[in-house]
Amino acid sequence: MKYAVIALDLDGTLTNNAKEVTPRTREALHRAMERGAVVVLASGRPTYGVAPVAETLGLAHYESYLLPFNGGKIVHWPTKREIYGRHLPDEVIPLLVHYAEVHGHALVGYRERQILTQHPDDPYVAEEARINKMEICGVDNLLHALEPHPVKLLLTGHPDDMVRAERELSELLADRMEVFRSAPFFVELMPKGIDKAQSLARLLDHLHLSPADLVAFGDGYNDLSMIRFAGMGVAMDNAAPELRAVANYITLSNEHDGVAAALEHFEAAD
Repeated sequence: MKYAVIALDLDGTLTNNAKEVTPRTREALHRAMERGAVVVLASGRPTYGVAPVAETLGLAHYESYLLPFNGGKIVHWPTKREIYGRHLPDEVIPLLVHYAEVHGHALVGYRERQILTQHPDDPYVAEEARINKMEICGVDNLLHALEPHPVKLLLTGHPDDMVRAERELSELLADRMEVFRSAPFFVELMPKGIDKAQSLARLLDHLHLSPADLVAFGDGYNDLSMIRFAGMGVAMDNAAPELRAVANYITLSNEHDGVAAALEHFEAAD
C-alpha cells in the first residue's frame, strides 16, 4: 500500500454504530501497520475518549499518533508524548458561555474523565457522554468549573439551532477561534488554526512526509478539511453529502467495514 499515513475519524468511520472496531477492520489496520504505515486517530473526542480505541487497535506497539479535540493536540501514542497543543483564548470562553445561556443550548467542557455542563439532562450531552464513555457532571456555573485553558468546548442542540449557532458564532468570533459542526447536533469550538487538516499538516511535517503520503477516512462535517487535504480522501458511504462531494473515493459504510474494504482495495491496486 503506497500511503505511509492512515488518518481515521472514529465515530461513523472507524467504529460501527455500536462504537466498536470490527475484527475485519482491526486486521486490515494491523496488516498496514506491519508494513510500516503510521495510523493516526483524528477525532473530535477528548484524549480520554480516543484512548480506548487506540488500545483496542494495539497502537502503543506501533508508530502511531492521536489527534484528539479535532487536532487541538497531537500525541505520540507509544510514548504518550504531546508534540503539539493549543487552547482556546481565555477571553472567548465567557462569550461562549453567555451565548449558550441566552439561547438555551447546552455547552460542554471536559475535565479528566468527566463531561461538565449546566444541562446534565440534555439528550445531546448524553450522546457525547455515550460516545466517549465519560460520566456527566452537572455544574451550576460552567465558567467557574472549567479547568484553566481548555482545548475545546462543545455546543449541543437541535440540528436546526446548530446551523444557526455555527453561523452566528462564526460571524462573532471567526477572527479568534474556529467554529464548525462535527455532527448535525454538535458545534465544535476550537482554537484558531485548529482543525484536522491543519494538525495533520503539522504531523506530516514532523514525519518529513507530504499530503501525497496520506490517506484519510471520514464521514462528518469536521472531516471535510482533512478529506480535501489528503492525497487520498475517502468518504464513508454514510458520510454527509458535502463530504462525499469532495472525496477521491467512496467506500462502504461504517456498518459494513468501509475502512477495511478501502484498505483492501488500495492494497490490491498496488
